[in-house]
Amino acid sequence: MGSPSNTLPTPATAAGRQGLAALLAGPEKAVVALDFDGTLADIVPDPEQARAHPDTVPALAALAPRIASVAVVTGRPAGVAVRYGGFAGVPGLEHLVVLGHYGAERWDAAGGAVQTPAPHPGVAAARAELPGLLDAIGARQGTWVEEKGQAVAVHTRRATDPQAAFEALREPLAELAARHGLIVEPGRMVLELRPPGVDKGVALTGYVRELGAAAVLYAGDDLGDLTAFGAVEQLRAEGVPGLLVCSGNEVPELAARADLLLPGPGAVAAFLAELARSITG
Repeated sequence: MGSPSNTLPTPATAAGRQGLAALLAGPEKAVVALDFDGTLADIVPDPEQARAHPDTVPALAALAPRIASVAVVTGRPAGVAVRYGGFAGVPGLEHLVVLGHYGAERWDAAGGAVQTPAPHPGVAAARAELPGLLDAIGARQGTWVEEKGQAVAVHTRRATDPQAAFEALREPLAELAARHGLIVEPGRMVLELRPPGVDKGVALTGYVRELGAAAVLYAGDDLGDLTAFGAVEQLRAEGVPGLLVCSGNEVPELAARADLLLPGPGAVAAFLAELARSITG
């Protein structure tokens, strides 16, 4: 059992304060779930260059042994998140779980293997059409297609006008996705085409129930995290206290629903480290 540290920030809402108190009172039954990009790793122009903030792994390694579980819930392939995060083989993270592709994939540090389903056929079909579609609407210049196995994403961050390119692509990509039985998940200067029925909320709810957790914390930064926020809100309605943390304020829809706002991955890592200290205290 822990006690709040003088430097542990206080959530702005009563529900958030209750969630934090429950986590500190019963850490052995608490799940801490975290998005990767924008939460544990800074957003960078090239997603392949994203890496966990230098303070992230030490903070997670300090926290993980003191709670029921730490889970990274990400739209990235699980193996990529493990590699970019530097999570494998770290003392203290022997039981870390990474739920990749919005929960379609799972990596457990204990076994070290990725469990993955067969790809949705629509992903390959949509990927094959993307170059022609981008050429047809004059959006090839400055956009970048990321192959994700279970999904495919189009990034506009490198375009001359990233927001204009993003808006120009929304409708054509939605139509492309619909033709192949996919959905479009918008993010910060990225539109991802992926199978329906899989999202961070479903993944988080399933994992919390799998562990029988009595408290949950979720931290995210982007539109894809809204379903996880919704899952925590539903769990709270069912009697499982929860804390919602927003990393940064670039997505007002997420920030407005958060119990606690932190300015970015460095601050998230500092919060997790302080949480670990509060539990041991």
